Amino acid sequence: MSLTSGNEGRTPAESNFEILYEDNHLLGIVKPVNVPTQEDASGDPDLLSLLKEDIKERYQKPGNVYLGLVHRLDRPVGGAMIFAKTSKAASRLSEAVRSRNFDKTYLAVVHGTPPQRQSRLINTLLKNERTNTVSVVAKGTPGSKEAILDYEVIGSAKSGEDLTLVKVSLLTGRPHQIRVQLSHIGCPLYGDQKYGQSYNKPGQQIALWSLYVGCPHPVTKEQIHLTSLPPDEIPWSQWSRQTYEELARLGSYL
Repeated sequence: MSLTSGNEGRTPAESNFEILYEDNHLLGIVKPVNVPTQEDASGDPDLLSLLKEDIKERYQKPGNVYLGLVHRLDRPVGGAMIFAKTSKAASRLSEAVRSRNFDKTYLAVVHGTPPQRQSRLINTLLKNERTNTVSVVAKGTPGSKEAILDYEVIGSAKSGEDLTLVKVSLLTGRPHQIRVQLSHIGCPLYGDQKYGQSYNKPGQQIALWSLYVGCPHPVTKEQIHLTSLPPDEIPWSQWSRQTYEELARLGSYL
């Protein structure tokens, strides 16, 4: 038996977030766009702190609230995300990530069309901490890490614009990985000023969404399936809601 998206737990008060799943061990939510996952140099309210405060208020908990971060989404990215509510759950989920037993599927709208309908991209990435940018470098470059993803072309924009909807499955979790690797093959993300500045206009929202997160429950071992559909706005509205619903449904069978 598998556990699917939806609020599986009972909460004593309404949450400030859209909850996909909750029990004593896990919390699955829809991450809002443009909120940093954890505290950064901007000093803006971060998701981890906001969720801890949300739990504290809903359950009227005294003292500090534990919430473990086991995977991250870039600040401009929204969608399905899961957190650990105990240190034991955090340890077991982190091991699932390391053993690649933690599935992450994204949707991206890119400029142009990838060279193949389906392919695996393997690159070596290096992050510049000073500029917070990532680049593709030669294998063996000091400080670099291997990045692997699989992509599949879903379809072109119905408006005739040179935009393509792509499904991406991450096999590694590197900073800015999807954005950098797709830009490297000549298909930068819609709205990405950092890795596709010549294609995009200031103010556009990056079209990258966490569609699906799947992992074994840290205690019961049953499979958790969390799905979140992108917002019904440009450029996502270039494809039907039925398309997204079908992709989410297929994700739960990965």
